[in-house]
Amino acid sequence: MVRFGVFLIILALIAGTVGCDLFAPPSNKLEIRTWYDLDAIRGNLTGSYILMEDLNSATPGYDELAGPTANGGEGWQPIGSQDAPFTGSFEGPGGQVPVGYLLADLFINRPNEDDVGLFSAVGQSGVIKNLDVTNITVIGQGAVGSVAGFNGGTVSNLCPTASVTGNQSVGGLVGVNEGNVTKCYSGGDVTGGESVGGLVGTNVGTMSNSGSGCSVTGNLSVGGLVGGNEGTVSNSNSYGSVTGNLGVGGLVGTNGDSDPGALSSCVSHGTVTGNSYVGGLVGANTNEGSTVSDSYSTGSVAGSLSVGGLVGLNEGSTVTDCYSIGNVTGSTRAGGLVGFSIGGAVTSSFWDIETSGQATSSGGRGKTTAEMQDIDTFSGVGWDIVTVSLGGTNPKYIWNIVNGVMYPYLSHWF
Repeated sequence: MVRFGVFLIILALIAGTVGCDLFAPPSNKLEIRTWYDLDAIRGNLTGSYILMEDLNSATPGYDELAGPTANGGEGWQPIGSQDAPFTGSFEGPGGQVPVGYLLADLFINRPNEDDVGLFSAVGQSGVIKNLDVTNITVIGQGAVGSVAGFNGGTVSNLCPTASVTGNQSVGGLVGVNEGNVTKCYSGGDVTGGESVGGLVGTNVGTMSNSGSGCSVTGNLSVGGLVGGNEGTVSNSNSYGSVTGNLGVGGLVGTNGDSDPGALSSCVSHGTVTGNSYVGGLVGANTNEGSTVSDSYSTGSVAGSLSVGGLVGLNEGSTVTDCYSIGNVTGSTRAGGLVGFSIGGAVTSSFWDIETSGQATSSGGRGKTTAEMQDIDTFSGVGWDIVTVSLGGTNPKYIWNIVNGVMYPYLSHWF
């Protein structure tokens, strides 16, 4: 105790000698303490900024800049643009979320505008990280998200809770991602027309270690995590309910369109309801070169045409080392694992014929619940899987299983 007390005295003396606060942010970061400070970012889109106080409805500048009465009822004016994107950094004071300071109560009502969010557009060198964002309301047209309409940079360690509404490329965090989204999780409600996702509306970049618990509603390419994917999504999950019309998936609505998409080590647990091309993990897996690997879904799936426990439509694409166990209900081309596969390949993948209520599938192998909880089912076809004890994990393998007790699970989620 004496040594510790002396240490604190010395620390204080050093701080007084150099005339600085040892716990202050680095001198090259500009502090954000009010909505006025945040608004001033648009005057220097290359600067480095750090949030040092809660920003909410009680913070100076809210009514004029960020509330429902600001800017003639349009609320917050998104920072930057496609022509002049934000290329600096904006972060919270900690290395992870929650970080102690919230950005809350932001309101945006711009239904006829594109690239709508806290930031309109984030450029290639732009960074947004370590923020807890809550109670956000955003309404826009195309490329709509709570934090960024368009992201070409890096967005990481964010946990937005928001209500986001738009027409095309609508996401709980980002509308269109051409950069990198990692370690982010969204909650709330997302509603749109085409390419609607709980975290990202349209992804043509990379997404990893992220998740969504949003309730997602849309028409075309509607997913619990991503609406339309032409990039890569890995180590990610979704839990919220998903409702749509065409291309509706628990994790991704449509994987692959103009360009192929890739999903690996992903999980979906939410309920999925749609009309055509409806899947527990992916609604439509299309485009030669699109892949789904080492992933599974557990939620119930209901639709009319091409309805599958894992994938609704698999067209010219591949599904490898995957399984599904959710109940599947469909009028035409309903399958335990895949509703309809044409020109594609489904290998080393399984579904539970008991829990799904489906004895057939357009690809994959049906197994009983007991067989689905037996390591021999999976190791026999070359899965990277190992037996562990209850409550244990072995990250050296992609898959772990408590043999005879549980279904396989991804080791990195434990």
